[in-house]
Amino acid sequence: MPAKRLISRPRTLLFRHGGIGILSANFGLCPRVNSQLPDSATASLSDAESPLRIALLGYRSAPHSGGQGVYLNYLSRYLRRRGHSVTVISGPPYPRLDDDINLVKLESLDLYANGLGSVKPGHFFSRLECIEWFSKLTGGFAEPYTFGERVKKWFVGRENDFDIIHDNQTIADGVLDLQTRGLRLVTTIHHPITRDYRVALAAEPKWYMRLLIHRWHSFLRMQKRVAPQLESVVTVSNASAKDIATDFGVSPEAISVMHLGVDTEMFRPLPAIAREPFRLMTTASADAPLKGLVHLLKAVAALRPDYPDIRLTLVGRPKPDGDTQRIINSLGLANCIDFCKGISHEEMVEKYARATVAVVPSIYEGFGLPAVEAMACGVPLVSTSGGALAEVVDDAALVVSPGDSDALARNIRRLFDDESLRAEYATRGLQRVEQHFCWERCAERMEAFYRERIGRC
Repeated sequence: MPAKRLISRPRTLLFRHGGIGILSANFGLCPRVNSQLPDSATASLSDAESPLRIALLGYRSAPHSGGQGVYLNYLSRYLRRRGHSVTVISGPPYPRLDDDINLVKLESLDLYANGLGSVKPGHFFSRLECIEWFSKLTGGFAEPYTFGERVKKWFVGRENDFDIIHDNQTIADGVLDLQTRGLRLVTTIHHPITRDYRVALAAEPKWYMRLLIHRWHSFLRMQKRVAPQLESVVTVSNASAKDIATDFGVSPEAISVMHLGVDTEMFRPLPAIAREPFRLMTTASADAPLKGLVHLLKAVAALRPDYPDIRLTLVGRPKPDGDTQRIINSLGLANCIDFCKGISHEEMVEKYARATVAVVPSIYEGFGLPAVEAMACGVPLVSTSGGALAEVVDDAALVVSPGDSDALARNIRRLFDDESLRAEYATRGLQRVEQHFCWERCAERMEAFYRERIGRC
């Protein structure tokens, strides 16, 4: 679809940073981040300040798989509610946005959805489509690079249409070019994919599969080159801030921490739905080692003799011939797991309402949105401390070390056996979400950050 041209002219923008609650990255040990906005925040964002014209970039933004589409959806919605003009520029799969937000679709071959057989002879006349075809053919992942090049071209002649450009994790040469051309750029890095790369390599014993993992992550060379040159980086936790500085070489002074939010209008308790005894729920990319699903499966197998009615709702579905499915079969768990994939948020909330306990077994999370969603739904939570999870859940969950299936089983057992403990942790989770993880506050903090960035240019 063609992009809408925004006809409003650039304005002089003022920024007053009194007590906004944006956090410089804290590189101390185990920092506790307080994302709550002080009462002065609303007053500091005066109604007299001009609305901003904001461009949000996402190289792929699926609305229900992965966090990038969710992030763009809610950030755009709550920035728009604050009166700003918001345009989302995305490659496929495209996000699901509110009707009053402009979506610019930058088409690609989208070979991960369409397959190599979808390529037509005419595609080979395009340099970027040739790169996408060859990369997919050889096991690579070129989408961040090719999206960046398309964005660079799209902004030619539109340099004055936006007050701020906010990139969501592309970290590509073409996006960096916008900053080089003098456009105001902010980049969200949820966490460096170097973490996924190392965990995937460590979990794969076959040498040829390790070569494929290395090939797929070859885009990291570009991201490691681009990231240190970014002037304004936003991340979602202090754990991610440390990893970005270490793995990507970004100066700590360039990194600011702003927690994500959750849609508390959507993710909420549903007291009319009865919880099913011994029903667990987890959200995981089933074949991604980083998500730690294998350790939860081992915990379920250990609990099953004492709780024969135990069931696991798994939002995700393993590959039919993948390692996860083989583990499920070897543990004899196939008949006690309910898989669901591509479900709506409404359906997910209903599933949380039926769960006795939610579990986040991840080895590493840059933030851990499923933990926040579970707490918002009033489900008692067992979580690992992987990455930012200990920072996010704090004392509102039973926390175990990553990769410890015995500890997962022990703490699930504690909640199964103690109704009062379940009620206590359900209440703690709700309170933590209300105080720290509200999208209205996230949008206020992001607006303040934008105005600071504009004021520095």
